[in-house]
Amino acid sequence: MILRQLWKGLLLGLWVVTLSCATHDQTQTDTQKKEVPDDSTRLAALPTDVPTPANNPTTPEKVALGRLLFFDPILSGHKDVACATCHQPEFGFAESLEISIGVNGHGMGSKRAFRTPNAIPFVKRNSQTVLNAAFNGIRENGRVEASIAPMFWDLRAKGLEAQALEPIKSLEEMRGHRYPKEAALDSVIKRLLANAEYRLLFQKAFDSKNSITNRTLGQAIAAYERTLVGGNSRFDQYMRGDNTALSINERDGMQAFLKSGCAKCHNGPMLSDYQLHTLGVPDNEKLPETDAGVDNRYRFRTPTLRNLRYTAPYMHSGKLRTLEHVLEFYEDLSGDKIRNPKVSKAQLDPLLNSLKVSFKDISNIVEFLNTLNDEEFDRSTPKRVPSGLKVAGNLN
Repeated sequence: MILRQLWKGLLLGLWVVTLSCATHDQTQTDTQKKEVPDDSTRLAALPTDVPTPANNPTTPEKVALGRLLFFDPILSGHKDVACATCHQPEFGFAESLEISIGVNGHGMGSKRAFRTPNAIPFVKRNSQTVLNAAFNGIRENGRVEASIAPMFWDLRAKGLEAQALEPIKSLEEMRGHRYPKEAALDSVIKRLLANAEYRLLFQKAFDSKNSITNRTLGQAIAAYERTLVGGNSRFDQYMRGDNTALSINERDGMQAFLKSGCAKCHNGPMLSDYQLHTLGVPDNEKLPETDAGVDNRYRFRTPTLRNLRYTAPYMHSGKLRTLEHVLEFYEDLSGDKIRNPKVSKAQLDPLLNSLKVSFKDISNIVEFLNTLNDEEFDRSTPKRVPSGLKVAGNLN
């Protein structure tokens, strides 16, 4: 009898221990699930309506004029570079070079080089895509103010109207040595005024005979750029309710993207917070000196993650050629490895403390990022431009 009671007690004890372990394992599993929430609310589809400032309503006439101006080298000092030279349709309105060759360049893609002799430097930073730039600054709730939308890697311009004029004044991008910076826009306006076809096109677009000004030049180009959108990617379809738009691996990749902390900066419909961050990205050796970014603190704006298939290489210096390289860069940051020797750990953005990119997640995250590509954007180019110059500049 005593042995039987002891045996029953032993069995009861084992049952309690087993139950306790099972409860602990379930609690641990529940905790792990809570640590990886479906936080996709930080992400969103692009709206179907393109934001437009009240003082520059879009019209077919403005768009047609802006398209010609975008591809016409008449806007550059030596008439050899157009906006489209560094923002090419086949490269998602960016280009495939680490940093661009603008003035005094010839050729396209990897074949582009400076003519000799040459006294023009490389463009300082990687050419950002114009595609979807109409949505720059959009927040998670879909709100955006087009007139103050943040532009460029250093946020030096607000709104597409202002952005469109900046390259015209830049030595290496479009101006060259033909005239000083302060005379660039006036010189271009004189050229347009001397062209009968442009006089007629501006008159139709702005309903005035005296319509060729700095303001209307920027407005026409901006009106065209607002037609360059791609907001129907499989990611957008998924976020609008089509659960079949993404594969299991792609959905896992989205969760890994969120779990890793990428959405701390890459959030909202454009997957960018449009803020400045110090990441210690390596400099481009083609530049004569380091690019210290905003306020000499190596801060640069978060880029969009849309249409990355077309816009490699990546980062402001163009030094990361593939998405895998980008994620490996962030994995290094998770391990306190800084690629730029001029940036100290103390300078890095505090948000990086919550970034945990794991090598095992990289392939799935890349699969997710590729769902952000929209193939259906306008790649068309005009057959001719009113100046009679080479369409899109000297790409031969």
